[in-house]
This record gives sequence, structure tokens and C-alpha cells, in this order.
Amino acid sequence: MSMRTIIRRPLLKTDISRTLTSVDVREITFAPDQQTGRHRHPCPVVGYVAEGTALLEVEGQPLQELPAGSAFYEPADKVILRFDNASSLAPLRFIAYYLLNGPQELIEMLPEHASST
Repeated sequence: MSMRTIIRRPLLKTDISRTLTSVDVREITFAPDQQTGRHRHPCPVVGYVAEGTALLEVEGQPLQELPAGSAFYEPADKVILRFDNASSLAPLRFIAYYLLNGPQELIEMLPEHASST
């Protein structure tokens, strides 16, 4: 009998300074060229790109290209400028883990351009 080594490859490490009561896990599929639009989450979201490539841009941070096998983090209450399918030919499939504290909506869609004050 041969011994097999379990490989644990680090993908993401981030601090979550919130009380968590539950996790809502969703598999989400985008069509080619599909875009989310500006949004925010009331809870932290961590995820894993299973198929395709995503483009993630959190307000105030550089654009990230996330190929299959990448992990990502969307902080609570921060504006997400984009989470889009980077391909015009292939679908994007990812797993999102919504880290909840009590009953919460998962996403709030925002107008495309913030109004001036």
C-alpha cells in the first residue's frame, strides 16, 4: 500500500472582524460577457472561481483578474465596482460564501454612477 500526501495549497487568508452566525454558500454562473454592476454586500463574501475568469474591482483597490482556481474576498459594506465575466466566449462559474450575522440580504445593487454631493 502506498502513502499519498494530502496537499493543502493556500488560496486566501483574510481577517474577518465580525460575529458570524451562519454561512450561505451559492454556486453562481455568469454567461459570457455578463456583468454584475455596482453593488455591495452587508456581509463579508469569500469565494472560489471554479471555471472561467472573473474581473473583480473593489472601490479604492486595483482591478483583479481571477482565473479558475483563484480565491477572492469582497469586504462587507464596500462598493464593488465590478465582478464580471472576463470572457466573451465562455461562462464563469464561482462559489460564493456569504458570512452572515443573523438574517441579512446577500447583495444590494447600486446605481451605476454615484450622485455628486
